[in-house]
Amino acid sequence: MDKLLELLQANSSRSAEDLANALGTTANDVSARIAAAEAAGVILGYQAVVDRTKVENRGVTALIEVKISPDMGGGFDRLARRISQYPQVRDCFLMSGDYDLAVAVHGNDLYDVATFVSEKLSTLRGVLSTGTLFQLKTYKQAGFIVDHGEQEERLPVAP
Repeated sequence: MDKLLELLQANSSRSAEDLANALGTTANDVSARIAAAEAAGVILGYQAVVDRTKVENRGVTALIEVKISPDMGGGFDRLARRISQYPQVRDCFLMSGDYDLAVAVHGNDLYDVATFVSEKLSTLRGVLSTGTLFQLKTYKQAGFIVDHGEQEERLPVAP
């Protein structure tokens, strides 16, 4: 991957000047490259990675495995795009394995996620089955280690 994109993924709030220094180029060059990547759809957006344990309304995140029946001529794309349109859906991936799609969903509570699965996702024509896995604890998110304030213990080494 392009070094500029790697730097932006690690911290998108860095200034053009700071990025230019890291890349050995000018701030104008960096700004132009970022604008071109945004215009080409390479950079889709920017967002903060939030440690939900430190905010008041944490909500609930679930990974939903979805088995679907592919469309004639369209494969999995039509239904995957439709599922991706729901505001509860954070991520949607075509996967190998027993299920076709992995769908990350966020809701206010367990009931919110359950309602989404039972009333919206499961009722779509072409959805054959779902399996819901609820997130219990986060250790790493979007490349960032989540600090739970715990001391890291040294693992015992066996001879």
